[in-house]
Parts: sequence; structure tokens; C-alpha cells
Amino acid sequence: MANSTTHLSLAARVEQLLENGGPLPVVAAGDPVLRRAAEPYDGQLDDALLDRFVAALRETMLAAPGVGLAAPQVGVALRIAVVEDLARGPREALAAKGRVPLPFRVLVNPVYEPEGDSRAAFFEGCLSVPGWQAVVARPARVRLRAMDQHGRAVDEVFSDWPARIVQHETDHLDGTLYLDVAHTRSLATDEAVAKHWSQPTSGTAARELGFEFP
Repeated sequence: MANSTTHLSLAARVEQLLENGGPLPVVAAGDPVLRRAAEPYDGQLDDALLDRFVAALRETMLAAPGVGLAAPQVGVALRIAVVEDLARGPREALAAKGRVPLPFRVLVNPVYEPEGDSRAAFFEGCLSVPGWQAVVARPARVRLRAMDQHGRAVDEVFSDWPARIVQHETDHLDGTLYLDVAHTRSLATDEAVAKHWSQPTSGTAARELGFEFP
């Protein structure tokens, strides 16, 4: 269990963030909080404060807009993340990515492990690295273990795009940004991706930019 001083400081930090209401400011790459392993959640916030914090994370994620947000991205070094994807977009691109709706959920102390050897590579972006995207090859299927905000166990297998989302957000809690595991030769601005790499898969980008495609 964390000591009482840590409990108080984290709770005070969250209260400070929430006092102005509205979406929370997102921390950008370069801030140390994004490069440290987050502290396991073990009750540092009381139930009411946890509920408010989760609601603020969701509001911030949707306003951005994004499909996931980890607590360190708003400056709180706790192993908590939220995910939700309505899976909207061109049908061909959704099908190529296996992007299906991912209902809102809260992940507390999540860990994942690959299920099988299949990997998929697609452009990813991040709310903490605004304006840029890069191709990341990730396991196409993972088993995620976590708790929800009410302390109930989560043990679920995710595939395709939902698997990518939960990996990306869990990585944040370990101090890892997607750029650490991306094909760096694929790094492109949002505008360049829209102009050149709007194909359903990343094969063309791999050939033209010179990186390995699984």
C-alpha cells in the first residue's frame, strides 16, 4: 500500500485538476510524468474523487478527440486509463484495421500479454504528441488483465484495433510512448498522412518510406 503522504498528494493533485471543470489539459511529450512508470492504484483516491476523475478523463478523451487517455497524460502518475472508440470512418479502412466499436471502460492497473504471434502495423497518433503519426507494429491479439473503477476483475482478450488501443494506453502507464516502438522512418505529420498515406493498410508507406512491414 502507498503511504498516507502519497495518498494525500495524489488526491490533492486530482482535486486541483478538477476544480476548474471542463476537459483537462493534456501533458505533451517532454514532461517527465510521461516517462516514469505510474504508481499502482490502491485506493489513493476516495470513491467519489475516483468517479469524478474518471468522468474528467472521459470528457477530456472525447473532447480531444481520442479513443483512449491515461492518467499520466493529465499529469497524474497513477495506473488508470480510459478507452472508448465509436469506430467511425470509411468502411474499407475500418475493415482493414479490424476497427470495431469499443465500449467505454476504465482500466485500473492493466497489464497485457500477446495471444499468438500475429502482428499488425498501422499509423498511430497520440494526444501527447499532437500533429504527428507513425507506424507501429503490435500484436494483433492480446489478453488484458486489470480492474475496473469498482474493483471488479477484468480478464479479456482484445483483437485488432481494440487490442491496439489497450496496448497504447497501458504502455503510457509504463512510461512508454508509441514513438518508442514505432518505425521511426514512418514518422509523418497528420497532414502528410492524410495527403500520402490514406490507404487502408501501411504497405504503400512502408515501400515509399523504407521501413519493414510485417
